[in-house]
Amino acid sequence: MVVTQERMGTPSTGTMRAPHWPSPQPNLAGGKFPETGERNRDRFGISPFLACGAMMMPLDSISKGFDLRRFCPLCAIMAYAILSLAPTGVAAQVVGDPPVLTPGLHSLELPRPDEPAIRYAISIPGNYSPSTPVPLILALHFGVRGGEAAGAGGDLVQILIGPALAQLGAIIVAPDSVRGNWSSPENEKAVNALLDMVMARYSIDKKKVAVTGYSMGGAGSWHFAEKFPERFSAAIPVAGRPPASAAGWRLPVLAIHSRDDQVAPFDPTEARIAELQKAGVNAKLIPLTGITHYQTQRFQGALRQAVPWLREVWK
Repeated sequence: MVVTQERMGTPSTGTMRAPHWPSPQPNLAGGKFPETGERNRDRFGISPFLACGAMMMPLDSISKGFDLRRFCPLCAIMAYAILSLAPTGVAAQVVGDPPVLTPGLHSLELPRPDEPAIRYAISIPGNYSPSTPVPLILALHFGVRGGEAAGAGGDLVQILIGPALAQLGAIIVAPDSVRGNWSSPENEKAVNALLDMVMARYSIDKKKVAVTGYSMGGAGSWHFAEKFPERFSAAIPVAGRPPASAAGWRLPVLAIHSRDDQVAPFDPTEARIAELQKAGVNAKLIPLTGITHYQTQRFQGALRQAVPWLREVWK
C-alpha cells in the first residue's frame, strides 16, 4: 500500500490511504483550521507518517539510476514495464477507466476538456462490492485562505466526515473547490460533473445520496440541496450559514451548529430549521455548546447522530 501526503509534492498515481480515522481531541482552541487555511494535520491527530510519500523518487530519477542497455532487450522491456507502474502523479480517473475498488481514501483527478481538472478524494468502504449498491455522501470542505484548496476535500474526510459516518458503509466523495465558494457557477458545474461520474462508475443506491459539509461546505450543503434537490435524498449542513429563506425547500435536513460559533452565527440556522418544521418539512437541529467554529473534530459526535437519522429517512 502506498501512503502519501498530498501537501508535500504531487500525490501519486493510485494514491491510497487506509481508513484511519483520528479520535476527537478534547480541545482544539487556537487551531485556526478551516477559514484561515492553516491546515496543520499533526494538530488534528493525523500521523506525520503520511508524509513518507514525499520521499518517493519520480520515474525519471529512478530510471536514470539504471543502465538498462546492459540488460538483454527482454530484461530492458520488463524493467521499463515495471517502472511505468511506479507512482508518477495524481491518478486521472475518466469515464472509460475501471473504478477504484480498493478500500481506503484515494486522491484522484477528473480531467475535463477545456476546463480545469477536478481534484477530489474518494473513500471506498471496506465491504464495497460492485454487485451491491451503497449510499453516497457528497462532502464539501471548509473555506481556505487564498482559495488554494488542493487536498482540502481529503482533509475533511479524515478529520470529520469519515470517522462520523463510517457506519453507513457509504462511498464518500469530497471534491476540492474550484477557486472558492461552493455556490459559484464553476463549482456547481464541477460538483455535478463529479457526481455524474461517480454515479456512472460505482454501484450507488440512487435513493441514498446525501450532501454534507463543514463551514463553507455547510453553506454549500444548504445551497446544493436547495438548488439541485433531485440529486439528493437529504442534507446535513455542519456549522454553515443557511439560505436567507427556506421557501420551496423539499429535502429532509439535519443541521448541526454550535451556539458558541463565532464565525457562522447560530441563530439563522435555528430560525431556518424552525421555519422548515412549521412548513411540514423533515427538519432537525442538533444544537451544541462549548464548541467554537475552528474545533472541527469536536463535531464528530454530533455528526454520528446523522447515521440513525439517515437510516430513518432512507426507509
